[in-house]
Order: sequence, then structure tokens, then C-alpha cells
Amino acid sequence: MLAAIVAITPLAIDMYLPAMATLASSFDTGITLVQQSLSLYLAGYALGMLSFGPLADRYGRRKMVIIGLSGFMLTSFALAFVQSIEAFLALRFFQAFIGAAATVVVPGYIKEIYGQNTAKGMSYVSLIMMLAPLIAPSIGSLILELGEWHLIFFILAFYAFSLLILVCFKLNMPSDSDTSSRSDKSFLGSYGTVLTRPGVKLNIACGVLTSFAFFCYLTASPFVYMEVFGLDKSLFAVLFSTNVGALMLANVINSKIVGRYGSKRMLRVSTIFGTIAACGLLLVNMFDLHYIFTVAMLLPLMACLGVMSVNADAIVLMKFQQETGTATAVIGTLRFGFGALAGPLLALFYTGTAVPFSALMLTAVILVGLCQLFSKHQLSQ
Repeated sequence: MLAAIVAITPLAIDMYLPAMATLASSFDTGITLVQQSLSLYLAGYALGMLSFGPLADRYGRRKMVIIGLSGFMLTSFALAFVQSIEAFLALRFFQAFIGAAATVVVPGYIKEIYGQNTAKGMSYVSLIMMLAPLIAPSIGSLILELGEWHLIFFILAFYAFSLLILVCFKLNMPSDSDTSSRSDKSFLGSYGTVLTRPGVKLNIACGVLTSFAFFCYLTASPFVYMEVFGLDKSLFAVLFSTNVGALMLANVINSKIVGRYGSKRMLRVSTIFGTIAACGLLLVNMFDLHYIFTVAMLLPLMACLGVMSVNADAIVLMKFQQETGTATAVIGTLRFGFGALAGPLLALFYTGTAVPFSALMLTAVILVGLCQLFSKHQLSQ
């Protein structure tokens, strides 16, 4: 149920991608303006996390889930009836903003369920959630075969409605009725607590840098596979799905062994192997080798990034009892913010080859390693 709640974000982002050209034609506008709805969605989601994270800590998670799913459902329903691009853009922003109220509380619930094994729970939810961006574009294409683009938003509204019914009857955790577990800090006070807690900033940086490496791959992979290596769309789709498969497998492995070794060791070991794979990725592209070598380096690198991401987040969440919503908001906002830098940086270092994206991914992984070294040094003092 928690994974299904988190999945509203990738579904809302990816399901309408095949309909962008149709939307542009329907609103009699350019596709570049329709594409701005994606940036607006990400901005709205980040702002929503910042707003609802502290509110969840203060007033309870269940209320935020109900507000978020209700708002997402109504906004999705309204999107199916819009007649202008301006209304569409405004509603997409609000859809993301209000939907963040439901998703920002999920890591806190996972921590409540799994306790010391939070990383294990994060792996399970990440595993299920990764199916959403994998199948969402295909679902969107199928919907367009059956009807108009409006149907996509009707289905999103129905999905949120189904989850809302499930939440009302099935979501009832101890923290929902125990008000003593809630934070009494002000909005800004909650952020002050999160950002000043010892050992938190460097671990947040680990998660943010890992996310930046992800966004580098997501932004550059179509160009690298189809333009640099000249592969067709179908082969690109297969290779992209294979990398998602590596991420999912890594989360399965992490969920099985993290309880034995702990999140800090898993983060450290995955960073070492990720650095090796990232070095290999840079070398094979510097020497302009066959694309199969790039694929061979990306598979272990993406797997390592998956393990690094869930364990870095789990380490941060374990440091808080009452401010998990605020901590999640900080992590999520910084992830999206730094992830948005991937496109401009790749454009800045553009050479027509796969070297810039390889170098940026390696840089991010090395910085994760340095953050861990500094964190270990601080603890030893």
C-alpha cells in the first residue's frame, strides 16, 4: 500500500509522456510548452514536500495521506476537462504539490514498521515503486490506443480514489492515534532540528549525490544509446529496462542482507564497487569502445546506486523520532533540485560523446565516498 502511494508520482510523470504530441495538438500550441509541464510538476512536488513534511510531523501522517490522495484525485479529474494549455500547466503544478502530502509521509511509516531494519523496508518499497516508471509509458501508449489523452487523467483519478478507499479502511498505525509521538516544533523549527542534527548533513549529501548520478543517466541515456551509438528505439528500450532490472535486483539483495551487515557497511561497500564501475564506464568511453562495454559497466553501477540510495536515506531517517516527515522533505527537495542540474551540466560539457555523462557519474560517486570519509572522521573526533 505504501509503495502504491509513492507510485503516484512516477505514474503522473511518465504515463502522459506518450501523449505530449497529442496534447500540443489539442491545445494548439508547441510541444516545448507542453514539456514545461514536466518541469512544473517537479517544482510543485518539491515545494509540496517542503510544505507538508513538517505538517505531517506535527498533525499526523494519516491526515496528510488523505489530504494528498483526495487533492491528487480531484486535480487529476479536473485535468481531464481542461481546454487551455495555461489551465493544464497550473493544474499539473497543483497536482504535484498536493500529491506530495501523501508521499512525503511514506518513509516515516516504513521506519515505524521496520525499526532498525528501515533500509530493508525502503528496499521493498523501492523495488515495487520502480515498476511504475518502467510500465507507465506503456500504459499511457495503450490508453491512447483505446481513447483520447483525457482518459489518462481519468485513470490517474481512479487510481488515487482506489488508494483513498484502501487508506481509509486499512491504514491505521500506532503513530496515527498516539499524539505523544508527534513533533511540537514550529515549521522552521522542524527544519532547524533536521539540519543541525550531528552526522545528518553528510549522509543527506550522499543520497543527493546518488540521485544526481541517477538523473545524469536518465537525462543522457537516450542521447548516448541512440545518438552516440546509433541504436534504434526498441533496443534502447530493452537496455533501459535492463538497467532498471539491475536496480530492482540490487534492492532485492539489499533487503536480504542489510539486516545482517547494517546500512553503513552496505553504503560503504556499494560506494567502493560503484566507484570501480564508474571508472570502467569512463575508460570504455574515453577509448571509444563498442556500446556493449558501456552496458557492461552501467549494470553494476546502477545496481550500486540503488543500494547507496536506500541505505543513505535509511541512515538519515534513523536519526529522527519525530521529524521523519521534515527529514524526508529535505532529502526529496534536495534530490530533485540537484537532479535538475544534470541537464544543464551535461549541456555545458557536451562533446558529442558519452564521456561527459560518464565523468559526471564518476564525480558524483567519488563525492559520496568523500562524504563518508568526512562523516567517519567527525564521529572519531
